[in-house]
Amino acid sequence: MHHAITLEALRVLDAIDRKGSFGAAAEALFKVPSALSYTVQKLESDLNINLFDRSKQRAQLTAAGRLLLEQGRQLLQAASAIEEAVQQLESGWETQLRIAKDTILPLEPLLQQVNAFNLLDKRVAITINEEVLGGTWDALIAERCDLALGASGDLPKGIFEYRLIGEVEFVFAVARGHPLCLHKGPVDAAAIQAFPTIVVADSSLSSPARSSGLLESRQIIRVAHAPAKIQAQMMGVGVGFLPIHLIKRELEDGDLIALDCSVPRPDIPLYLAWRKGNKGKALAWFVEACLAANWFGKH
Repeated sequence: MHHAITLEALRVLDAIDRKGSFGAAAEALFKVPSALSYTVQKLESDLNINLFDRSKQRAQLTAAGRLLLEQGRQLLQAASAIEEAVQQLESGWETQLRIAKDTILPLEPLLQQVNAFNLLDKRVAITINEEVLGGTWDALIAERCDLALGASGDLPKGIFEYRLIGEVEFVFAVARGHPLCLHKGPVDAAAIQAFPTIVVADSSLSSPARSSGLLESRQIIRVAHAPAKIQAQMMGVGVGFLPIHLIKRELEDGDLIALDCSVPRPDIPLYLAWRKGNKGKALAWFVEACLAANWFGKH
């Protein structure tokens, strides 16, 4: 199908409008004025409209010409974006990068890396989703993400590259004034059983579900992510282990009280992981940046 409106015609209209005359526009486009006049006249003939008010000294668009140019500029921008995306992809830079971050990691260090990446001026659409426990691996296995941050548990073999980010240290914490604050000596399993425990539920869609901070108690309350667990324990809704790096301020302010606990809660190693064979430059950049990021607030 032949279209009267071409990208070249839109570029001519755009240049004339910006420069104010056919002569100035022709100079900017490295063409002769007669070539621009021919392009405009042909477009007017094909559309059966007047694009310019020729009674004015300055090249002034008619209402129809203005509408065509305003919407045409969107096409020009889209065409430029497509050209950049194709050239960028050819050079090894992806057009999008999907990151799945476990909620046990704070968001701020990742946003700092995104901010630094923006300085590279690469047209890469970045999507950040939050997962919990096995959900991070699940997102990578199901190809819902390109980079998994904070993955834990058993490491899938063979199809992924992974690097250790660090280990998470946990502390048993309760709200200010909670009855367990009066407990003599380390809190044991028997004392914990008298109170509800807060558990972060797994976000896996297809992998076997896991639960974080599961303790024997008279009631289990499952929440969607680590910040919800912290808030619930600050409000005295329940008790449980919390990652120290996420509650430093709450511990300092006394909103949460760390108690000695005889129930073991080992440190958990966290990994970043990506699919083998993914050679994208944006992925490689974020792998290095995230390995260097200060996820645990250490100085």
